[in-house]
Amino acid sequence: MPKNDNKKSRNIAIGAGVAVAAVLLGVASYTATKPEDAGRGTVKEEAAADVSADPQNGVYPELEKLARRDAGDPLAQGRADAPVVMVEYADFKCGFCGKFARDTEPGLVKKYVDEGTLRIEWRNFPIFGEDSERAARGAWAAGRQGRFWQFHEAAYADGSKEKGFGEGRLKELAREAGVKDVGRFVKDLDSDAARAAVKKDQEEAYGLGAASTPSFLVNGRPISGAQPDQVFDQAIEAAAEQAKSAGKGGSAAGQGAGKGGSE
Repeated sequence: MPKNDNKKSRNIAIGAGVAVAAVLLGVASYTATKPEDAGRGTVKEEAAADVSADPQNGVYPELEKLARRDAGDPLAQGRADAPVVMVEYADFKCGFCGKFARDTEPGLVKKYVDEGTLRIEWRNFPIFGEDSERAARGAWAAGRQGRFWQFHEAAYADGSKEKGFGEGRLKELAREAGVKDVGRFVKDLDSDAARAAVKKDQEEAYGLGAASTPSFLVNGRPISGAQPDQVFDQAIEAAAEQAKSAGKGGSAAGQGAGKGGSE
């Protein structure tokens, strides 16, 4: 069978295996910012209640396997053997992604990543056109010099996305992030390797049926949108308890600490 047909067959198999989760991601994309209904709590509050009521509900083993757990991944932070992995599909032009990055993610890092429970794996999911694509490649290029998370912080700072992500602006962000060799950074962001890496992440997200950013997987549980802290807290804690009961995580083998790797 031709190579392209093999790839297409694998994509179809993945799509079939996560069909229900894809529907959930699509529905969550719509409901993540839905206003309150009369006499009821917000959809966000209901999402948190669902997690606490049944830790197993909404968890898909097929999705849990998408965690790469590569100790040298510069676009990840936390131990490679952490009991919980949160995969984050996001776009640097996305306002809700920025809100999550500024308001929620730092707390998750302090509370769960630093003490070894959680690993966060970033996936570039540019959906807002050329600027998004360029920013994603810039983030990847910063990662090549071990400065992805610093670039991530600079790119998501208040007012940053409004300045656009042209080449000049990306160089500014690289300097702000502490990238040592900006010349190499520029070459890397325009490389075939950068385009291939971004495309790989993008195709993974589309294969899941993700239609908006940010979208997350917490040990196979889909979460969509910049949800309140309690939604992530409850999903992470439920996943940690389940991993503990299953005897997963905590070994020294393959352990990676800190914010990604560098060359």
